[in-house]
Amino acid sequence: MSLSRRGLLGAGGAAGALAAAGSAARADDREDGTGARGRGGPGRRVRTGFDRLAADGYALLAGERVGVVTNPTGVTPDVRHIVDVMHADDRVDLIAVFGPEHGFRGTAQAGGSEGRYDDPATGLPVYDTYRKSGQPLADVFTASGVDTVVFDIQDAGARFYTYIWTLFDCMESAALAGKRFVVLDRPNPVTGRAALGPVLEMRYSSFVGRRPIPQTHGMTVAELALLFNGEFLRDRPAELATVRMSGWRRADFFDATGLPWVPPSPNMPTPDTALVYGGTCLFEGTELSEGRGTTRPFELLGAPGIDGRWAEAANALGLPGVRFREAYFAPTFGKHQGKTVGGVQLHVHDRAAFDPVRTGVGLLVTARRSWRDFAWLRSNPTWLDTLTGSPLVRTMVDAGAGTDEITGAWQEGLTAFRSVRRRYLRY
Repeated sequence: MSLSRRGLLGAGGAAGALAAAGSAARADDREDGTGARGRGGPGRRVRTGFDRLAADGYALLAGERVGVVTNPTGVTPDVRHIVDVMHADDRVDLIAVFGPEHGFRGTAQAGGSEGRYDDPATGLPVYDTYRKSGQPLADVFTASGVDTVVFDIQDAGARFYTYIWTLFDCMESAALAGKRFVVLDRPNPVTGRAALGPVLEMRYSSFVGRRPIPQTHGMTVAELALLFNGEFLRDRPAELATVRMSGWRRADFFDATGLPWVPPSPNMPTPDTALVYGGTCLFEGTELSEGRGTTRPFELLGAPGIDGRWAEAANALGLPGVRFREAYFAPTFGKHQGKTVGGVQLHVHDRAAFDPVRTGVGLLVTARRSWRDFAWLRSNPTWLDTLTGSPLVRTMVDAGAGTDEITGAWQEGLTAFRSVRRRYLRY
């Protein structure tokens, strides 16, 4: 018996990363919810969709020319990138890679990508998907020569995190190009317990929210793919297959998974960032720094002239699971670069009780009341509307409404979405 170097590397890498995963990917591929479901326990490790796909010998991709939409988060438990593993394995015919915002290897900052190039490590062509959708993206898939497009990217759980809309755009364009689409699931790092916040209005559709889902969706990427196909792509659905995880439970935070955290973007350094991001990203719509250019983006918020009164006002709200520390910092880039600013740092002490969206709104309300220079983003005064999916939050904050009044205003739409969401949950 002989093995090629490519086959030996692939088999060895997959074995080290995927030991004891079991031959479950094909059974778990069913979209009716009847596939095998992992049951975690003490000392368990979550096995991602890729783990299970590889453990099944890539049977789901047999005979197909494959392209992968991924970024640095597409790793095995031993932190090998799935592109490197697949490229070295004769059992899968990987011929292309598609990079999202920040790029395949993750070198670009927010609002950037790496463009078209050949990957130095594998020699594979890397195509840029960022800001492409519809027929132009379908043309990219056609030009690449793939039969099947595979998606494997770690999400952060918030509607305005762009990778889920890369997923949506790629599904839509794969259908236009006649390509099969496979989603390899990964955990929602902030749990899948609940959908929270306002549901986007379609007139505010953008790349930070293509379709009407709430601000934090409480779903995995495979569940979102099923929802997208069933609710938003009905006229031309993707030929969709999903490979679910085993061992993941809806109440799991990322540190319960046993998986390595790889920052999905430059300003999402830790799972703690993801925990608060679904609420504090709203400060992108203001003149306050959202903490970019610090070691704690989205946990530090501030602007010149803010003092301890903001932290006092925020703590007085009694928001569950979180306390606010008066903080001073100097961003190295972004808003107020090089200036010393005052503000708050969020300290989440009870993750299960913490509500990121309610917290974000409470911080907006108290910032406006305690800082006389509060202003919406001057370069785009309605950017908050794009982030929240409607003008509701901005106009109610301006009108002096309180946290309870604002969060109560979106409950009807959220309740309706939760009813739809239940049909697509797979864990």
